[in-house]
Amino acid sequence: MMELNVEQFMETLPIMGIGMLSIFAVTIVLILGIWVMNKVTNRKHGDEQ
Repeated sequence: MMELNVEQFMETLPIMGIGMLSIFAVTIVLILGIWVMNKVTNRKHGDEQ
């Protein structure tokens, strides 16, 4: 059975935190990019061009 090594777990927490923060930052950038593109290309309903 696997043992939980608390020291190693505590050493990896900052690395996992950076990874989660990076994923969150990329998600925010994508959402903002989509929002900006929607504002720039704002078409009224029924416009063909």
